[in-house]
Amino acid sequence: MPATRLHLVRHGEVHNPDGILYGRIPGYRLSERGERMAQVSAESMTDAPIVRLYASPLERAQQSAQPWSEQFGLEAKTETRIIEPWNKFEGGKFDLKGALLKPSRWHLIRNPFEPSWGEAYDAIAQRVIAAMEDAWDELDESGETGEIVMVCHQSPIWMAHLAIAGQRLWHDPRTRRCDLSSITSFERRDGRFAEVAYADPAADIDRIDTGAV
Repeated sequence: MPATRLHLVRHGEVHNPDGILYGRIPGYRLSERGERMAQVSAESMTDAPIVRLYASPLERAQQSAQPWSEQFGLEAKTETRIIEPWNKFEGGKFDLKGALLKPSRWHLIRNPFEPSWGEAYDAIAQRVIAAMEDAWDELDESGETGEIVMVCHQSPIWMAHLAIAGQRLWHDPRTRRCDLSSITSFERRDGRFAEVAYADPAADIDRIDTGAV
């Protein structure tokens, strides 16, 4: 089968000194460390036969895809289905205790299983896996052999991880195993994706990981 492996790569550290939940807000770029993280992530896969590259439309993902583009001589195709989920707390700082003290915000936190403050977990998982399936099928149909990289965000990667593993989607976001510039890898076996590896190539670079939703 021409397609052999698909990698979901998280973007690098974002310049976000105020700790804002930036979500889909434009203008949030990688920090200098984030640029270095993205470079290290791409360099860790030097020997992999990467032949397709996709990126979320958000600036931090497009920037993080650039080292992959340069290293493998590929154009990063924009894939809207792997974008960060929308979130009603975007533009501010989320504090659960503070939200509990404000009745006007209770409707946003009434249901952590959906969740009530943003895009439904199952909707995120469905769109990301659909994008993965289409990218895999496109490569299969081309007859070219190789691997696929999709540069995106923590929540979409973790939702795909949970759904593919057959686990419940609601979770504590603090427990996600999806570090900055990490690589979560999948293969397709008997028509279904299976996670086969996780790597954190930028682990030695100090990081501030705030702003993810």
